[in-house]
Amino acid sequence: MNITVISEYISAEVYGSLADQEIKWLLTDSRSLSFPAGSLFFAIKTRRNNGHNYIPELYRQQLRHFVVSDLPQNYKEFPGAIFLLVPDTLRALQQLAAVHRSNFSVPVIGITGSNGKTVVKEWLYQLLHTDRVVTRSPRSYNSQIGVPLSVWGLNEKTQIGIFEAGISQPGEMTFLEKVIKPEIGIFTNLGDAHQETFRSLKQKCEEKLKLFSDSKVLIYNSDNKLVDIAVKQSGFGGQLFRWGKEANCTLRITEIKKGKTSTDLRLNYQHNDFTIEIPFVDEASVENTLQCVAVLLYLGYKSQDIQAKLQKLEPVAMRLEVKTGVRNCLIINDSYNSDLNSLVIALDFLQQQATDKNLSRTLVLSDILQSGQTSGELYAEVAGLIRNRSIHKLIGIGHEISQQSSLFADIDAVFFDDTESFLKSGIHYDFRNEIILLKGSRKYRFEDILSHIELIAHETTLEVNLNALADNLNYFRSKLRPETKVMSMVKAFAYGSGSVEVARSLQHHRCDYLAVAVADEGAELRREGIRIPIVVMNPEKGGFGLIFDNNLEPEIYSFRLLEAFIAEAAKIGVSDYPIHIKIDSGMHRLGFEMADMEKLVALLASQNQVKVRSVFSHLAGADDPQFDGFTRQQVRVFGECADKIAEAFPHYIMRHILNSAGIERFPEFQFDMVRLGIGHYGISALPDVKLAQVCTLRTVILQIKNIKSGDTIGYSRKGIADADKRIAILPVGYADGFDRKLSNGVGEVFVNGKRAKLIGNVSMDLIMIDVTNIEASEGDMVEVFGRNITISEMAEKLHTIPYEILTGISRRVKRVYFQE
Repeated sequence: MNITVISEYISAEVYGSLADQEIKWLLTDSRSLSFPAGSLFFAIKTRRNNGHNYIPELYRQQLRHFVVSDLPQNYKEFPGAIFLLVPDTLRALQQLAAVHRSNFSVPVIGITGSNGKTVVKEWLYQLLHTDRVVTRSPRSYNSQIGVPLSVWGLNEKTQIGIFEAGISQPGEMTFLEKVIKPEIGIFTNLGDAHQETFRSLKQKCEEKLKLFSDSKVLIYNSDNKLVDIAVKQSGFGGQLFRWGKEANCTLRITEIKKGKTSTDLRLNYQHNDFTIEIPFVDEASVENTLQCVAVLLYLGYKSQDIQAKLQKLEPVAMRLEVKTGVRNCLIINDSYNSDLNSLVIALDFLQQQATDKNLSRTLVLSDILQSGQTSGELYAEVAGLIRNRSIHKLIGIGHEISQQSSLFADIDAVFFDDTESFLKSGIHYDFRNEIILLKGSRKYRFEDILSHIELIAHETTLEVNLNALADNLNYFRSKLRPETKVMSMVKAFAYGSGSVEVARSLQHHRCDYLAVAVADEGAELRREGIRIPIVVMNPEKGGFGLIFDNNLEPEIYSFRLLEAFIAEAAKIGVSDYPIHIKIDSGMHRLGFEMADMEKLVALLASQNQVKVRSVFSHLAGADDPQFDGFTRQQVRVFGECADKIAEAFPHYIMRHILNSAGIERFPEFQFDMVRLGIGHYGISALPDVKLAQVCTLRTVILQIKNIKSGDTIGYSRKGIADADKRIAILPVGYADGFDRKLSNGVGEVFVNGKRAKLIGNVSMDLIMIDVTNIEASEGDMVEVFGRNITISEMAEKLHTIPYEILTGISRRVKRVYFQE
């Protein structure tokens, strides 16, 4: 679409000379710029950020087209730039996408609900893309920003569109409906996600149903009575395609038979009975499959054709996994699907993960199937992406990409017809000091490549969900004023989660400060490319050199430490080095007391080697209402000390006292900055708040044994079978951080949808569990803690705190990072 036409559609006031420029890419994240000439940046303001701040940076990268709500005062200093001034840049983005949507008469499917949106969308893509050119939301782009960016992907070759829409508060769906305008609506289900902003589930259901106000048909599970009633009361004027077990359903379930790895569904549609088999047994997958079956029936597919398609249905991998590779390689695994949109997202993630530790960037890419473009057009665009993202090496696998090798002539590239040929070539043995992105369609079996280049480790793994980490960060940010800074605690190996990857993710999400315990931790983060300020909470005299060499900022808590640090700064000729003064406001650990203030101010004023950047203190009981009076007393003491220091110096000195619990319970004391620690990992001080679980400890069943009544299990013969039992042995023990006090029925794990109690003592490397009444096999995955058995629950059984559980996970447990 031409920039002149866009300015008219969004009713913008134009500053600069409009040129005849076609806009292909809409941009809201300055870090995702690939093609400056054809991109239009929307400077969106959020509660925590302001896109206008990144205009100079984007201009330096040759971007010239901006949609703004605040015209830069110095806009004339950006020669050649065009500024489209609008009252609200987010609404302008949605308005433009809505106009773009109106140019297409192809069927569009809109999907909403509390869970399953992305799975249903991806499965519909799997089922339809061999017959039609499909444009769909990339991954989970279902927000106020993500939806218009997704709909912008509609093009002249699109034959059907599939878009998901999510909301977090009332009023949002009205805007998304104008953008998607779905002809076919799917309501997946109703749950308590984002419930805190709605009065009731009924209100949330009614809000979500606004997506379908002008749809021709609405598909939903009428066995959910709240949804069924809300639909009937909504005044929906189109066709209701109800599926479920009731006799009057459009698609009726007459029988469900579950096997070990598949489910048989006997269905009735238009008075015809038929049976389908799906390669899943869990309830969520059965429900999501039935949503897809209903869509195919509505589109006119025959039952036998649907059955054939369902047999090829693959699980949806909703995450990008970061794995440790051989020979100092880092692997980003996205070997599940390959299309242009998901390639862009994966390359963005690759950039985020890139560090300054001298790792080169390698892309292993399969053919991109059913793109709707000619092979030449498609791979010319791919080549442009690779050049713009500074990929050092390309390995193309597939007939089509190999045929277009000339388009990659200026890139270090090699091509193979299939994965087997690549592995036979032995090139993967040369991978060394590289970040490798595996991006491939299922048919190319890139998991075979992964098995050759992944560093094999302990079968017990700690999965770290980087999306959940960001979600929790944003939850706590929602309690703060926009200008309040956040210091994220990544000490103690980021509470056991892995400091480097967690710090890299927090930096990407524009955290203001990081905090570590000792200088060695901060130096490691600097070596891994972390640029934002880092505070060392427990500096030692022997670590002063690391602090200065790596631009770390020490906490200063005593005169002895302050004098030593000033002396070291003077010795190396440093002045105005930033420090953070710790106040003991009542916890009585480290810190200066009120009686020290006069001497402290005099010492600080007598030198110019260090400069106070912040004054802070620790709350002793912010999570416990019985200590609220003491908490307020601590804040008062801290305020008086901070005032004495601030009054003595002309520059502004930040203040901070709130920890995770304090942010939730005492937001009025947020001052200039807060320190977020355990809250990052899903632990809330409020009983009704359910934060996202960041860490999941998983292991596998090594062996299953049948034990006779009276036999004993494990060391010291503490586990006694009171009846014939079936036990499973798992490779996790106290050397991994699984506490020995969980022995003999105290602890539980989660196996195939059921809890299993420990039997016998926890040993160094193994535990035994009772699976007598659980369908389990050797090799099955087991959750030690995570979504089903929370860290808080485990901590309660051990009479400790979640901090100890997380930080106790051994370094030998492999950390696997993923982004959904």
